Order: sequence, then structure tokens, then C-alpha cells
Amino acid sequence: MAEDSMALIELMQKADGGDFLRSLAEAVLQLLMEADVDGLIGACRHERSAERVSYRNGYRDRSLDTRVGSLQLRIPKLRQGSYFPPFLEPRKTSERALVAVIQEAWIGGISTRRVDDLVQAMGLSGISKSQVSKLRKDIDERVHAFLSRPLTGEWPYLWLDATYLKQREGGRVVSVAAIIAVAANTEGRREIVGLHIGPSEAEPFWSFFLKGLLRRGLAGVKLVVSDAHEGLKAAIAKTFGATWQRCRVHWMRNALARVPKSQHAMVSAALRQAFLQPDAASASQTWRHVADQLRGKWPKLASFMDETEHDVLAYMTFPTQHRVKLHSTNPLERLNKEVKRRADVVGIFPNEQSIIRLIGAILLEQNDEWQLQSRYMQVEAMAELNTQPNEAQPAQIPPRAA
Repeated sequence: MAEDSMALIELMQKADGGDFLRSLAEAVLQLLMEADVDGLIGACRHERSAERVSYRNGYRDRSLDTRVGSLQLRIPKLRQGSYFPPFLEPRKTSERALVAVIQEAWIGGISTRRVDDLVQAMGLSGISKSQVSKLRKDIDERVHAFLSRPLTGEWPYLWLDATYLKQREGGRVVSVAAIIAVAANTEGRREIVGLHIGPSEAEPFWSFFLKGLLRRGLAGVKLVVSDAHEGLKAAIAKTFGATWQRCRVHWMRNALARVPKSQHAMVSAALRQAFLQPDAASASQTWRHVADQLRGKWPKLASFMDETEHDVLAYMTFPTQHRVKLHSTNPLERLNKEVKRRADVVGIFPNEQSIIRLIGAILLEQNDEWQLQSRYMQVEAMAELNTQPNEAQPAQIPPRAA
């Protein structure tokens, strides 16, 4: 307590003029966070204690807007577990973005009854256009800074997926693709690295997006995980030249569509045998054995397996510890569900910028949460990537059984 008091006294002596209250507020909140973390880990800084359950692991910067100005805080990070100050609102930005989009739709005279009800429930009937403009500007600046930030280091793994939203355009309601990119770096951390809105998933659209990631510094990509969109596959080959992994979950749905529904359980159990193997060679051997077993009864399924073997088993050539995260776009699927859940509140977006505002705010906050969590992938296995193939190999299609 004496040390805390001395810190406050020194701060008051150094502070000058209008910065005094802001500096004092920053210091008080910083002391509160340090005390919270001491209690959470069971020990003070540099203290030896049998009750210690974790260790400090640096800080992450976070700003807090208050009446005395913008406070620059340093939130403590932990090696195990996470800490988030109770006086901060983790979902504040996205909720403000949602309000801004609803307000924009309402003021523009294009809201549905559902949006009108939401506006009334939020008490926004007296909102002015100037207030909406100010709110939009603040959110747009933060989202733009996040989505255009430089990407440093190497990012060996990249996941890509698209979700579809409704947007009003020229008096019509059209469907647009919101592409989200997530990458993992050599430190085992995952981040949301990109968002792009477009009318389709054709190759030019994907190529423009991927080249934008390269310009921002995305380097060292060795494996790209996505669904089997032809335009995306071509764009990946031209842009990165990396190995492509076809999402196993999507592939399984496509495979089961080639057999009667009554046989789904049996066929899916047989197909999974290849995924349970310990290495690429065993997986390929099992894959071909299963394909030959199924060929007589379901030739279309066997042919589909012949054509897609390399794409579905590509992840087997990467470190064993990472494979559970590499075989599908499931991490992005969960993120897309959250995006859709929040977007459904709006229904039809008035324009593209309103989509970027809301979805970008959601991604910004999700990315912040990920940085507070433990590493997504084991960093020790990253060293094995130096011996892994870095270029896509041509598909090896086994000969058909006679």
C-alpha cells in the first residue's frame, strides 16, 4: 500500500495542467488492475509464494474513453489463464457498431418493422443524424486501423471462409460474400488478418483479397485451409503457391451425398479410418483401401475419393500436434456463426460500409479475446515446419480397380 501511495504522489508531482485528472485516473485504474492480478495469481510481483497459480506475461495496450479524456491502460497478461478488467466492457465496440447500423437504416428510411421495434426498444427515437455520424466515425476509424494493420513475422497457417449477408443496392436486395481470413503465426498465436466484402467468390475477387494480405506483410504461408471453391483454389495457387487443405467437414458432406441416407453411418465410419492413421503414408494406404472396398457398390463415391485424396489428406504432412486444428475450417465456422447471429439483428444492411462497420467491430473484439487466451497451437512443433513441403504438389490419383 505504501508503494502504491508513493506512485500516486510521484504522478501528481509530474502531472501538469489539464492532463492531471487523466493521468491520475490512468494511475488509479492501473493500480486496481495490478491488485486484481496479484489476487488472481496468488502472489505479488517478484514474490515467492506456495499459493502462486500463474505468472505474469507482459501487457497489452487498451484505450478507455472517459469524460477526462482517453485513458491509455496496460492490461496485464498471464502465462496460464486470462485476465480482463471488470470496469472495461469487452463487447462495447461491436454493440455500438450494431446500434450505428440500425440507426443508419432507420434514418435512411429503409428499415423493416423488426428494425423499427429494435430502435424503439433501445430508446433511439430521438437520435439525430449528427449523433449517428459522430458514432460511425469513431467506430470506422478503429475498424479501419484493425483491418489495415501491418502483419509482421511469418504466418504458416491460413484459414479462409465466406459467409453471405443481405445488402440493399440500387433499390434491390442482393446477397454479398463477407470473406474472413484467420492466420496462425510461428508463436502459435492466431489472429483475424482480413475482411473483404464482394458480390461473389470468383477468382478475381479472391485474388484481390489475398494480394492485399501479401501487401500488408502476410508471409511464410505453408498451408491454406478452405472449402473447395474453384475460384479460391486458383487464387491460392497463384498468390501463395502453398499447400491447399480441403475442409474435411465440407468434404464429408459432399461424400455422403453420393450414398443413400440409410448408409451414412456405415460409410462415414469407414471413411474416418483414414483420418485416424498416424502418418501420411498410412492415411493414403487406408484411403485407397476404403475406396476400393466401396467402389463396387458406390462407384461415384469411390471416384470422388480418387479425385480428392491429396486435397483432403494434405494436413497429414504437417506436425502431428497441429493436425487437429488444420483439417477443417471449423475455427472460422464458429466465428461465422457469431457474425451471422449479430448480423441477423439488422437483417438487410443499407450499404457495404455498414457491413464492414459491424462485422469489423465483431472481429476486432474477437481478436482481442484471442490475444488474452493461451496459444492456439504448440509453438514447439513450429520448428518442424522447416522440413515440411512449402509448395502444392500435384494430386496423386490411384488407378481404378479392375
